[in-house]
Amino acid sequence: MRGHPVPEDETQRDGIDEGKRLLRVGGDKGLSLAERLSEHFHRLTWRTPIHGMRLKGRHPLKLIAVPDDPFLGDVARGHALLDGVLAFRGETRDLETIDLSKPDWSKAFAEYLHGFAWLRDLSTVATRAQATPVAEFLMRLWLDAHADTVSEPAWRADLWGRRILFWTAHAPLILSSADLVYRSRVLNTLARGARHIDRAAEKAPQGAPRVAALCGMVAATLLIPGGDPRRSVVEAALLRGLLASIYEDGGNVARSPAAQVDLVMLLTSLREVYDARRLDPPAFLLETLGKLVAALLGICHTDRDLGSWQGGGPYGAEALAQVIAASGVRTRPLRQARDWGYQRLAAGSAVMLLDGAPPPVARLVEGGCASTLAIEVSDGPDRIIVNCGGARSGIAQLPVDLSEGLRTTAAHSTLVLGDSNSTAIHADGTLGRGVAEVELVRQESEMSSRIEASHDGYVRRFGLLHRRQLVMTNDGREIRGEDVLLPAPKQRKIQPSVFAIRFHLGFGVQVSPTADGMAALLRLPGGGMWQFRCRGGMLTVEDSLWIDAEGRPHATFQLVVSGEAPAGGANVGWVLKRAH
Repeated sequence: MRGHPVPEDETQRDGIDEGKRLLRVGGDKGLSLAERLSEHFHRLTWRTPIHGMRLKGRHPLKLIAVPDDPFLGDVARGHALLDGVLAFRGETRDLETIDLSKPDWSKAFAEYLHGFAWLRDLSTVATRAQATPVAEFLMRLWLDAHADTVSEPAWRADLWGRRILFWTAHAPLILSSADLVYRSRVLNTLARGARHIDRAAEKAPQGAPRVAALCGMVAATLLIPGGDPRRSVVEAALLRGLLASIYEDGGNVARSPAAQVDLVMLLTSLREVYDARRLDPPAFLLETLGKLVAALLGICHTDRDLGSWQGGGPYGAEALAQVIAASGVRTRPLRQARDWGYQRLAAGSAVMLLDGAPPPVARLVEGGCASTLAIEVSDGPDRIIVNCGGARSGIAQLPVDLSEGLRTTAAHSTLVLGDSNSTAIHADGTLGRGVAEVELVRQESEMSSRIEASHDGYVRRFGLLHRRQLVMTNDGREIRGEDVLLPAPKQRKIQPSVFAIRFHLGFGVQVSPTADGMAALLRLPGGGMWQFRCRGGMLTVEDSLWIDAEGRPHATFQLVVSGEAPAGGANVGWVLKRAH
C-alpha cells in the first residue's frame, strides 16, 4: 500500500535521544569571497565559446520513454492558463502580452515560469487537445528568448533540472506538433540543457536546488538516447548531492518544510523515470525518500497539514496527502529529528511541535527565520497555537516590510527579549549572529512527555540564556510550560530588559481574557475549549496574523505574557489545558 501514514500509537520506528546539543557552525557567515568569485567566474564561462562547444552534441530524434507525472497540479492555476493567464501566488500575466525578454515579475514567478511547473497545472485540468496549444505557445516563447542564450535565471542549474523533469513527463503536450523544426528544436534544447547541468549541477546550492539539478541530470541520462553508459556516474553524483543536502534523520539542511515537500516530489518524479525505463532505482534513492516522508509527517498537525516553520505555512491537507500517497512510502511520523531539529509530542488528539535547533546557516538559505524554541499546538482539526508563517510563501501583494517581519522572533510563538531577534536578520535576507547552540533533553514516561531546551541567542547582547521546558500529559489534555531567563556562565555584564512570550493563536480561535490578567479562555472553531493560565508576567491579548496555504494573510490574535528581566533573570510558568 502506498503513501499512508501509520498510526502514532503503534511502536515508533525512531528512538528518543534523551540529550542532544546542536551547534550552528559558521551559521552567520555566507559564502566566502573565494566561493563568491568562483561562482561568478563559473557563470562568466557560460558566455565563452568553450562552453558553447560543450553544449554541442548529437541531436536526439526522440525520447527513449515518457515517464508519468505522479502529482496533481493546481486547479485554479490550470484554469487560468486555459483562459490565457499565467498566475502564481497572486501575480498574473496575460499570455498574449508576456515578454520574456523584459521580465517584470518576482523571483517566485520567474521560477514558476522557467521551471515549467505550469505544465503540471495545465495537464491537471485540460485534455491533451485543450492543453497542447497553450503549452506549445509558451514553449515557443521560451525557446525564442532563451534556447540559444545561456543566462540566468533561465539556465540556472536547478531550473534546468526541474525543466527536464517536466518536459519529459509532459512530452505529449510539447512534442505533439507536426512542425518538425519546432520538435527538433525542443529536443535539441533539452539535450543542450542536460550537457549544461552536467557541469553545473554539483555547483548548485545544497538542498533542494542541488537535488533538483541532479535529478534532472539523471533523468536526462535515462531518457535521452546515448546516456546509459553514464548512468553509474550520474547516480554517484546524485548520492553525493543527497548526502550534502539531507540529514541522516531525513530533514533538509535548509530546515524548511516547503523544501521537504519539494524534495519528496523530486525523488518521486525521478523514481517514475526509472519505472518508465523498467529499471530498478538505486537503493539509496528509495531509502532517502522513506526518510524524507517520515520527517515530513513529523511536522504535520492532527489536520494532516504542515506547521508554519522557516518562512512556509500549510501546504493544503488534500494536496499534501496526494504527495505522500504518490511517494509510495508508508511510515510513521518521526517524533525526534535529531539533526533537522524538530521535536514532536503527540498524545490523544493533541500535537505539539517544537523548533529545537539553531536556524539554518546563512550560506544555505535566504529568508530563514529566527524561530528557535518556538512551538505550535493543535487539537484534532483545530490549531491552537501557531507561528505566523508565510515569509517565503505569501502572495505577491504582501508588503515587503510585512514579509520581512514574518521572519522575526516576534512572529513566532516563543520568548522575545528586548524586542529583538534571537538571531539577527540581515538586510540581504541572510541570518547573522545569534543562536549558535541549542541544548535539548527529552524524556518519555507513562504519565507524560517532557522536553527541556535552551538557546544562547541573547547571551551576547543581554547575558541571558533562554530555557524552555514543555510537558505534555499522556492523554494530550494538558501542556505545561516554563520559560526561564538565566544569567549565562562567564558573563560579567547582565543587561536588564523587558521580555514578551508570544503565543500566536490559530485562525478562528476566539479568546476571552480574565479580569485578573493571568488567564484566558480559548474557543476553537470546532467547538473545543482550552484554558491558558500564566504566572510570572502580565497577560494581554494583541492582534496577530496567520498566512494560510494559499499564501493569504488572516487576522488572528496572540496571547502575550510580558514582564521585566532583571540581572538575575526571570521565570514564567504557563499551562494550556482542555476546559472540557
